[in-house]
Amino acid sequence: MVYQVEAAARPKHEADILLPQLQLMMRRLWVIITVPSGILATLFAIWLLVLMPVWLAQPWMWVKLVFVGLLLLYHLKTYNHYKDFLGGKNRYSATFFRFWNEGATLILFAVVFLAILKNSVHWIFGLIGLVGLALLLLLGIRMYKKFRTPKR
Repeated sequence: MVYQVEAAARPKHEADILLPQLQLMMRRLWVIITVPSGILATLFAIWLLVLMPVWLAQPWMWVKLVFVGLLLLYHLKTYNHYKDFLGGKNRYSATFFRFWNEGATLILFAVVFLAILKNSVHWIFGLIGLVGLALLLLLGIRMYKKFRTPKR
């Protein structure tokens, strides 16, 4: 989506070439990778909870499921952005989508670390790590924008 916003800002003859190709790539990514992966991940997660129902009695699993719910909401909102792009109705900047892309990174980071560390680390340290990662991602996006912006 970042690249589509940037392509739309190019001169018309370039945008006319880039935008259809980027939309095709986005459509394929959504239909061939994103949706099937989400369905499979959900089915395997349910299967795992059926095999290991004792995990539902542990607090870390409920926190993890909250993050998984956030990831589901994230993907539903991303689907809205996807439909807006296909309909030519995008309202957001490339910088917004750079930040938006990192939302999934933060959520997946939390989910994976909850699964790995379970109850071995106090939640405060996990929260500090998550905020630290968010700050590093924010810094990375800002530095990328600074280096990418042409000097006048």
